[in-house]
Amino acid sequence: MKYLLGGAALIAVMLLGGCGDDANKAKPAAQVDPSFARDNGLWREQRLTELLATDGWTSLVGLHWLDLKAHYIGSGSTSGIRLAVGPPRMGLVTREGKSWFFAPEPGVSVKVDGQVVKGRIPLHSDHAETPTVIHFDDDKGSLSLIERGPRFGLRVKHADAPARAQFSHLDYWPADPSWRITARFVPNDVNKTLPIVDITGLTTELANAGAIEFERDGRTWRLEALGDAGRPLQVIFADRTSGRGSYAAGRYIDLDVPNGKSEVVIDFNRAYNPPCAFTAFATCPLPPPENRLDMAVEAGEKAYAKPKQEPAA
Repeated sequence: MKYLLGGAALIAVMLLGGCGDDANKAKPAAQVDPSFARDNGLWREQRLTELLATDGWTSLVGLHWLDLKAHYIGSGSTSGIRLAVGPPRMGLVTREGKSWFFAPEPGVSVKVDGQVVKGRIPLHSDHAETPTVIHFDDDKGSLSLIERGPRFGLRVKHADAPARAQFSHLDYWPADPSWRITARFVPNDVNKTLPIVDITGLTTELANAGAIEFERDGRTWRLEALGDAGRPLQVIFADRTSGRGSYAAGRYIDLDVPNGKSEVVIDFNRAYNPPCAFTAFATCPLPPPENRLDMAVEAGEKAYAKPKQEPAA
């Protein structure tokens, strides 16, 4: 997300013929409100900062599903789950009933909340109120437990991850105020859910507080919003640019809580790629059938062009 702000511009057309001096003047370029351009630029800067953080999505280096009740983990060849980074023998992950635990190998230094782990500790998943994050390699690496339906897996991050170290840049369509639209929020029944398939093929029922409806090009469009009533929402959508300019598996937009008039702003300039556009170690939800738009949303983030790998010497 190296954010070069693009303003919407009209192509100048030279009118030829005997229509007077005004006929030979180019049409003036459309002006973009400075505050809109500034806010959009700040959003892009924040997006870049979060993506390239030492624990951001580009720092992922592994995703390991836990199929047994006990796994020795580490980067060495004798570990049952072989990590891309970290000590050769980091420790033992075990399951007892519905609970998971981690115990470090003797002599291995890992930390949780800044404290050195000296014995077996609970390993809380990302569904817990306070997930457990195990730090290693002088805090450059981290290990956490993710829960996806009936499956559990270990997510591994490292500040020196290739996707982060070799990050190229983000490309955007020019910022266009016409794609910042005030939509109507249509609430669903309480506790309604929507089945969402992720990139691993798992289907999960996610909270579906309502839908948003908006006008564009003389038509009314509808998108289902994910999240709980009274809280910020998210839209996962695909459109006619998917795979033809934008990321093939769709894009995301975050929404504020609808106001008292049941209105919410959806800004397609802030449509962004899911983590799977940058790493193979994410479990991204895909757009539901209801959110596949029969129009080209030429706004927001374009498909990420991963840097070419140098051939081995």
